[in-house]
Amino acid sequence: MFVDSHCHLDRLKNADSELDSIVSEATEHKVEHMLCVAVSVKEFEQMRERVAHYPNVSMSCGVHPLHQEDACDYAALLAHGQRNDVVAIGETGLDYHYSADTKAVQLQSFKDHIRVANEVQKPLIIHTRDAQEDTLQLLEKYYEQSTGAVLHCFTESLEMAKAAIDMGIYISISGIVTFKSAAELQETVKQLPLDKLLIETDSPWLAPIPHRGKENQPKYVVNVAECIAELKGISLDELASITTQNFYQLFNRIQRSS
Repeated sequence: MFVDSHCHLDRLKNADSELDSIVSEATEHKVEHMLCVAVSVKEFEQMRERVAHYPNVSMSCGVHPLHQEDACDYAALLAHGQRNDVVAIGETGLDYHYSADTKAVQLQSFKDHIRVANEVQKPLIIHTRDAQEDTLQLLEKYYEQSTGAVLHCFTESLEMAKAAIDMGIYISISGIVTFKSAAELQETVKQLPLDKLLIETDSPWLAPIPHRGKENQPKYVVNVAECIAELKGISLDELASITTQNFYQLFNRIQRSS
């Protein structure tokens, strides 16, 4: 069985009318659980209304670094983070590739998210792009390893991955790994330890080969797993088993169905 450790079901084009079938199709493809990740606290309730009734979907709460217009203060983030139906904090992090002009706001937001995650003891979901040094520095300064964290949709250097893993942080790989242009990422994946590896779709974006051009869906996480299994030289079943176990170990508030 597989899990999609990071998706945005509420962002699917026809989420209102087709989400039942999308979740059902994921289950048919042996995707037993999906983590629907928030990008805006302001839109959390809307996301919750769409996905909370699915027993095989869990939710996070946080503010994406590219959504700082929806930023909230520490107290508001903490209040949401304490909710029983929130299993993780984020996604949060730093993105200097698309929005370097909001660097100061991003840094404060990321620090607040780390502190909230530490306080509520729920894993941190981290987005990082072209911000390796600041990301690692803030984690080294504020992050408590008992909290747990993942660098999602990882495309940065092997050195960054190793530094994060040294802090007990997981590395999640998306459909980007299947792209012909992803030779460097593929080499990095070959060297990542299996016990710190997760898989994701980041749906509705980044559909893996052979689904490029389509809206991404959780069922396509199987294609991500197939590519990684080949890179690691292990069977698909083994890759699925390890990454699923890793998922429940990190997101330990999610109860695995029997």
